[in-house]
Amino acid sequence: MIILKDIYKRYTSRQGVGDWVLKGISLVIPKNRSVGIIGGNGAGKSTLLRIICGADYASYGTVERRCRVSWPMGNGGVEPTMTGRQNAKFICRAQGFEDEMPERIRRIEDFADIGTAFDKPVNTYSSGMRSRLQFALSLAFDFDVYVSDEVTSAGDAAFRDKAAKAFKDLAGRSSIIMVAHNDATLKTFCESGIFLYKGKATWYDKIDDALKAYKETIKK
Repeated sequence: MIILKDIYKRYTSRQGVGDWVLKGISLVIPKNRSVGIIGGNGAGKSTLLRIICGADYASYGTVERRCRVSWPMGNGGVEPTMTGRQNAKFICRAQGFEDEMPERIRRIEDFADIGTAFDKPVNTYSSGMRSRLQFALSLAFDFDVYVSDEVTSAGDAAFRDKAAKAFKDLAGRSSIIMVAHNDATLKTFCESGIFLYKGKATWYDKIDDALKAYKETIKK
């Protein structure tokens, strides 16, 4: 279970303080429920996702995680000056799996399938290769909830198929909270939906109802 209490978020830049992206969001995401976050461009989908998993922080409000939540799959989590293997070793240690490091690294290397690049600095990777490594790093560890921001649309066709299969394999043992612009992807992987509109969030038990609410705002 993940509990969001009165979440507000805005960003500060050299131009000053921005408008509120999220405004007083309070939600309970149930255990074992896969959820899609839906909304138009700039609605704050990725911002909310990062706050849910702890990759970003709310300006106000709190998040209570009563489960193990992954970092965003396919995004962040790597040091670009280190090799893929060095990043894998670092994360194994950080996650407390130093004793199982050889097996975990083998799983990461096999899934990423980037050949000799695994032993080269990440800043030499193409965006597709980086996504492969980041996705593999997430899958190498067991989480109750996996967080995905458009991962299934990243990389080449073979990688997208591989990512989609990996997501399906998670069903039954873990849940997913994801952002995706493709309705079919959301319907495939998610049962429920969170619809973001003008900084506010509405929970829908059924993903189809969340998608319908979003489409109705487009018609206005």
